Amino acid sequence: MTGKPTTDELKRFFTRDTFANYVGIELLEVADGHATARLELKDHHLNGVGIPHGGAIFTLADLAFAAASNSRGQVAVAINVNISYLKATTGKALIAKAHEVSCNSKLASYTIEVADDEGEIVALMQGMVYRRSTKTG
Repeated sequence: MTGKPTTDELKRFFTRDTFANYVGIELLEVADGHATARLELKDHHLNGVGIPHGGAIFTLADLAFAAASNSRGQVAVAINVNISYLKATTGKALIAKAHEVSCNSKLASYTIEVADDEGEIVALMQGMVYRRSTKTG
């Protein structure tokens, strides 16, 4: 990628996130400071009480966070993340939406909402990245 990446270039870039791919996360959209990702829930995403595992929810939110924070073509790496699990869900899918709160040459902050397929918020994540001088791609 050279300059500001296109949506298709960003989606291709994130196919290299082998863990997110292994888990089954699909990056739906990505644009300047924003991203949306989806996880269709399967039995292996559930914990011992039959609800989505916190690690699965975190991984989904983290991929949306990574996509949003790298969307401007500059490599960004997480330096702090906090997640709050708000309610259990038994839905069939989760959607994570990341939104940029602030961004400067070195640091950027994001809020990520994770909702179930009925639109109920199940988790909130806040993350901060360090923006490196290298370009994505």
